[in-house]
Amino acid sequence: MSIVVGLTGQTGAGKSTVSRIFAENDFGIINADIVARQVMEKGSPCLAEVAEMFGNDILKADGSLDRKKLAGIVFCNRSKLEILNTITYPYITSEILCQINALSGMGKDFILLDAPTLFESRTDDFCEIIISVLADSKIRKQRIINRDNITPEQAQNRMNSQLDEEYFISHSDYTINNNGTTENVCTIAQELADKIRCYYQNK
Repeated sequence: MSIVVGLTGQTGAGKSTVSRIFAENDFGIINADIVARQVMEKGSPCLAEVAEMFGNDILKADGSLDRKKLAGIVFCNRSKLEILNTITYPYITSEILCQINALSGMGKDFILLDAPTLFESRTDDFCEIIISVLADSKIRKQRIINRDNITPEQAQNRMNSQLDEEYFISHSDYTINNNGTTENVCTIAQELADKIRCYYQNK
C-alpha cells in the first residue's frame, strides 16, 4: 500500500515549490486544485449543483465556470464559501481517492497529496504524514497579488478564508517556513523527502 503524504498550508506560502521537489524524488503527485477544476468542468454534475445554488451568473456564455466571478462571491462571504465547499468536497474527495488507488496500482510507493484545503475537506484522513508550508502574511499577500493578478483586497479576502497559522502547526507532522529564498525552501523540501522515504523504506 502506498504511503500518502499530505501537503497543505497557507495560500501564497509556496506549496508548489515543495510539491515540485517531491515530484523530482519520484513521489506520485495529486494536485487537489487540478482535481477541483476537473470536477467543475462544463457539463459536470458538480458544476450543475453549484450553478443551481449560486445562479447561472457564475457561468460563462459557453456554460463553463466563470472562476473569477465565483471567487468574488465566496471569498468575501464565509457562509457562501462553506456552502460551496459542502457541494464540491464530496466530488473532490471521491476523485482524489480514485487517483490514490490508481497511483498505488501503478506501483507508486509514495504519493504526495497537494491540497490547500486538506483539513477542511477531511482528505487528511488519507494521509500518513502531513506537511504544512507557512510564510509571513506580508510575503504571502504580495505573492498572491503577483501570482493571480488580483487586488490587495482580493488577496486579503483569500487569506482570511483560510485556517490560521496555529491550526496548521498543531495539526501537522512537519512545517516548512518559507520566508527566505527559493533555494532555501528547496533544500528543506529535499531533506524532508529523503527523510520520509528513508523512514518508510527501513521500517
